[in-house]
Amino acid sequence: MLNASYIILAAALLPAVVLMILILIRDKEQPEPPFQLARGVFFGVLSAFGSLLISMPLLSSGLIPTGYTNSIEALLHSFGIAALPEELSKLFFLWLLLRNNKYFDEHLDGIVYAVCIGLGFAAFENIQYVFNAGDDWAMTAILRGLLSVPAHFFFAVLMGYYYSLVHFGHNPRRNAPWVIAAPVLAHGIFDTIAMAQEVSPGLEAMFGIVLLLFCNELRKLCQRHIREMSEADRDSYQRSEH
Repeated sequence: MLNASYIILAAALLPAVVLMILILIRDKEQPEPPFQLARGVFFGVLSAFGSLLISMPLLSSGLIPTGYTNSIEALLHSFGIAALPEELSKLFFLWLLLRNNKYFDEHLDGIVYAVCIGLGFAAFENIQYVFNAGDDWAMTAILRGLLSVPAHFFFAVLMGYYYSLVHFGHNPRRNAPWVIAAPVLAHGIFDTIAMAQEVSPGLEAMFGIVLLLFCNELRKLCQRHIREMSEADRDSYQRSEH
């Protein structure tokens, strides 16, 4: 029984670990101190609890449906209970992590730290889903490892990208709103499609394809953002050498 629990835990954590390694490989010029990365992951776990402080009052007020039986309710639930509270909480902890952080000295760092928080959140959430899936834990781990955990990675890249643009003075007035708007929109759309798939008999395959296409577009967008931040840092190094 104990060995089985370790296997389930490993399956729940593996996607976040792999994605963390991938972003750290990109941050090879001036890698962040391990204790700062660990703080980011820990803050990500805390952000899961912080999001409840936002979502629970909304649920209690009756402004947001507690469940969803159609696409409209799925939309309200996705944005009101998941996307907005979770991304606001992650942003608060990202600000807390970076506000006096002397290691935040590269454009890519904003993405790296945001990803630490996003994957800390995703790993904690994934453990709950996988362990609560009972005999279906393996399928749950596979599906969430291919979709939900990477999605949180993408939301974090979007947040970190705009956070860095604002921090380093790249048109802060225009980019500041997108620090929260971009991840909330991406998160809300992702969840809406996933939830609509659950409440649309006969249309599950169509919504499944739409979700995969949306995730692929997010992947390409985030790759461009990571590449752009890396190139900005490379340009900074070259200018400093001259």
